[in-house]
Amino acid sequence: MTVTAVVGAQWGDEGKGRIVDYLAQRADMVIRFQGGDNAGHTVVNEHGVFRLHLVPSGIFNPATRCIIGAGTVVNPQTLLDEMAELSAAGIGLDNLWLAERGQVVMPYHRLLDGLEESERGDAQIGTTKRGIGPAYADKAARIGIRLGDLTRPDVLRSRLAQALPYKNLALAHFGQQPLSLDELVAQAAAWGEALRPRIIDTLPIVRDAVAAGQRILLEGQLGVMRDLDWGVYPFVTSSNPLAGGACAGAGLPPSAITEVIGVVKGYCTAVGAGPFPTELSDEVGVCLREVGEEYGATTGRPRRCGWLDGVALPYASWLNGFTGLAITKLDVLDGLPELKVCIGYRLNGQPICRVPDTWDLAAVEPIYETWPGWRTSTREARRWADLPVAARGYLKRIAELAAAPIKYVSVGPERDQLIVLSPVDADASC
Repeated sequence: MTVTAVVGAQWGDEGKGRIVDYLAQRADMVIRFQGGDNAGHTVVNEHGVFRLHLVPSGIFNPATRCIIGAGTVVNPQTLLDEMAELSAAGIGLDNLWLAERGQVVMPYHRLLDGLEESERGDAQIGTTKRGIGPAYADKAARIGIRLGDLTRPDVLRSRLAQALPYKNLALAHFGQQPLSLDELVAQAAAWGEALRPRIIDTLPIVRDAVAAGQRILLEGQLGVMRDLDWGVYPFVTSSNPLAGGACAGAGLPPSAITEVIGVVKGYCTAVGAGPFPTELSDEVGVCLREVGEEYGATTGRPRRCGWLDGVALPYASWLNGFTGLAITKLDVLDGLPELKVCIGYRLNGQPICRVPDTWDLAAVEPIYETWPGWRTSTREARRWADLPVAARGYLKRIAELAAAPIKYVSVGPERDQLIVLSPVDADASC
């Protein structure tokens, strides 16, 4: 049995979907364990280019059972639209299931998310306005609507009747008209009918898969620095994308996880507000954005780009317990004369080697070491030995900082542009 958690080691957008797509070709099950449609996983394969927001990245393997887990918040309309796009591309969906304990993103969540963000003015968080935060808030307040509720008309009306007065009161604060209970019930019930065959109790399936020794992938969204507890709060998501969050969101005991793959981009990017110590505002930052096509898969917003943060990386490794690394977008660095790696921060004139809380992190200055670049393309490399010497040195430094061995190196978006390291590639170990 192998249960592998694939998690983001930075601010999100590290390329997790690309890695899960590869690993899913040999997996029996993929479980999306947290988040909603506020971030996308881009997958490039023989079927085309897909930007998945809710459907697990294992959907392209018909033999892989895909589960949207209990830790997620699901906008049913977004999911149905995404399913329709996949079907139109010839992708089968008979292997897709939804945990009945997952939460529903209702129309009032999206409305309030946008209104609340606008009211913050200059203190905006950078939310995608998809209703994710309000949906998780309702979950904690115990007035959330669960996917299973959509298939139970009496329960659905009762639950919405309990929640709606609070929502209409909040909408009135922003000068908005109240929402109709009957209209919400009708809309939610229609979603329930469309998704009814897929909404199940997923725990027995997961438990049986573990007992049978099957290969299970746990797919997270965003990254450590956007974690609700350990990220750059309040500029964070409203769930826990750590490996620990995978257990609760997927319905697994911690002892079941056998491997944790940290996905690390060869540089850093971030979407939205909040501290980002290595951000580049010069032509190198522009180059990384354009060559790396660093625009949000969900919003299209340009991503902030910067050098690799070697302080945040060991922080992520500790919090997740990385057993291996998948380093992505190495090819984007091709042709740069030199690369920089942040190996410490300077706070109030004093060097530190830790990730401080948000407001101190916003005040730090990065301390860099410089590494030689490489002039040749890495896009045709398929073995560790094919990479330029300078690229191998840079990658080894990343492994050293993370205190974890490299398992995969991505040198392009196509499925075959991936170097899978073997045990004989000893010099790639940390």
